[in-house]
Amino acid sequence: MRGGYDGRTLLSARACEDEALYGFLRGLGRGDVVAGTVSSVHRFGVFVRIDGEPRHPVYAGTGFINVPQLSWSRFEDPAEVVVPGQRIRVEVLASDTRRGQVALSLKALQDDPWDELAVAAGDVLAGPVTKVIPFGVFVRVNECVEGLVHSDQLGGRSAEEGQGLRVRILEVDRAGRRIRLGLAD
Repeated sequence: MRGGYDGRTLLSARACEDEALYGFLRGLGRGDVVAGTVSSVHRFGVFVRIDGEPRHPVYAGTGFINVPQLSWSRFEDPAEVVVPGQRIRVEVLASDTRRGQVALSLKALQDDPWDELAVAAGDVLAGPVTKVIPFGVFVRVNECVEGLVHSDQLGGRSAEEGQGLRVRILEVDRAGRRIRLGLAD
């Protein structure tokens, strides 16, 4: 989609040549909730055939979900979240009549895990290491939220994915959606 997700329907001098498709796209607005069927899943995102849409001349569906809009949870492959033929409800982010596509979000209809996060600095909890990076490790602190234990906080210890760690919450930055962790004693 071009022009971002500002709620406008994007137009061009030579918009969709298919009147039915053009009318369908013009009828969709930011925030609309629509149902559809996953038509194909790719590493870069998911195509969705929205209920009631006319046949698209190129794509298997006018709807497209970018990878970051699939889920709040961490995943390696979009096929872990949805599969072809699956029925889903999604929120419209933008409609582009020039390209004949609709930007969609599956995640927008899910509860934001940060709204339910009930942790504060000083809390001690246990969680699995979800990712090892050169400057530390990420540890899951609830179902969909991870915090970083910086290598300085590891005290020379190594950790591997799947390993459980007891950690202390050092800082919760809700605005930046980050949690800084240290190892618990």
